[in-house]
Amino acid sequence: MFELTDTQKIGVGLSTFGIFFIFLGVLLLLDRSLLALGNILFISGLVAIIGRQRTFLFFFQRHKAKRSIAFFGGIILVLLKWPLVGMLLELYGFFLLFSDFFPIAINFLRRIPILGTILNFPGISMLVDKITGDANRTRV
Repeated sequence: MFELTDTQKIGVGLSTFGIFFIFLGVLLLLDRSLLALGNILFISGLVAIIGRQRTFLFFFQRHKAKRSIAFFGGIILVLLKWPLVGMLLELYGFFLLFSDFFPIAINFLRRIPILGTILNFPGISMLVDKITGDANRTRV
């Protein structure tokens, strides 16, 4: 594997807490404060993990403009007391922005002993193959 610097370790913690607070905010019927805190922590963690310049370049590429507008527009709507519409828009933007990473993450999860077995069940495997775009994967 590779070593994480102390700043990157803090970034992983911030992102994890951010995802936790977003999840908790959704569970508590779209609590605006928890959603806003989760968004701030997630973006701060992302900046700490990959750096300011790479984060800026990731979000503000010309071909990702609509995706970034949807993501940040959702965050702004959450802050403006429209949590349901904001979370839906933010989720749409998040899915579009990070959809390139889903195949990599799923293939990594397939290598984990228990999760890999679950992901290779017949029905789940077909769904996961559609997500990764690997429809011709050979079954073992």
